[in-house]
Amino acid sequence: MKLRIGVYNVEWMRDLFDTEGNPKTTGKELTRSQQLAEVIKEMNPDFLGIVEGPNTLADGSKTASGQMEIWTQTFIPGSNYKGVHGFPSAGQQELCAIYNPDKINVLFTPETKTGKRFDEPFLQDTTNRLIKEQYRHYRPPLELSILGLDDSFITRVIIAHTKSKGIFDMVDYARFEQISARDRLKLFAECMSIRERCDEYLEKGQQVMVMGDINDGFELDFYENKFSKSAVEILLGDLWKPEFVLKSVLPKPKLNSYGYTPNSSKYKDRITGDQINVLIDHILASQGVNVVQGAVWNPYLEKDDTKIQAVADSLKKGSDHFPILCEIAITNP
Repeated sequence: MKLRIGVYNVEWMRDLFDTEGNPKTTGKELTRSQQLAEVIKEMNPDFLGIVEGPNTLADGSKTASGQMEIWTQTFIPGSNYKGVHGFPSAGQQELCAIYNPDKINVLFTPETKTGKRFDEPFLQDTTNRLIKEQYRHYRPPLELSILGLDDSFITRVIIAHTKSKGIFDMVDYARFEQISARDRLKLFAECMSIRERCDEYLEKGQQVMVMGDINDGFELDFYENKFSKSAVEILLGDLWKPEFVLKSVLPKPKLNSYGYTPNSSKYKDRITGDQINVLIDHILASQGVNVVQGAVWNPYLEKDDTKIQAVADSLKKGSDHFPILCEIAITNP
């Protein structure tokens, strides 16, 4: 059996729902829902991690998974996707997932031990000074288990939307440097926390996939050189434990004058004003996960892919990110 596993930052999907949690069916919200739905229908995923999904309220009166189920029924008629969500975040832009219940079962299976829960503060030494500082996941990573229809275990999944490196306040250069360093350390801390959980799974002999908007790439920029680490490489793991190293489902990105290829998004350089292509959305898999193929659904790059080109306009307009889709082979479903 093969499973189509994807992740998609859908850009403030909260805006596509009214205060009661029902999809908006007029205006620009309707148009964008139709565009996102066209992309997801063409991807035809068995499992799709959603970044920047609709809100989950702490009292449970409105959930990301419930809204996603209504949304898929409305805009992808004939589909029977089920939704799943986890701990609500302190803000908005929730993490959730949809999946095909005819192929798999998916459960929210968080670590519940105090001090290890993703919705609780945690300690990390991000500067190698033997001093641990307290951090918190602004959006608690979503811990899931993918099971076969007979409840046989396939893999753990962690969906993440880690700290943005962007600075959106008006600051002078001295303050810019200070905030940049602070935000980078928080990004490292979040990824260190997620990586520790991956190690716990792998030590139990379980497979794991980490996916989402990590807000970082593979290469070393100025701050990664300064701190001698990068967030994605933290997630990949320790070379001294090669059997635990995660692998990307994508080819190694190449740097050119426009940024990185492949790329899943772009940003405007604060100083030059140039648009820079970036690969900040990722799917990383442990070595026991048999990845057959994977690609960013980037219509500017995948010129020969008929499925991607069929929804090129919706990919360009539906979100400020392009989704990633991979196929994995399951030998013992």
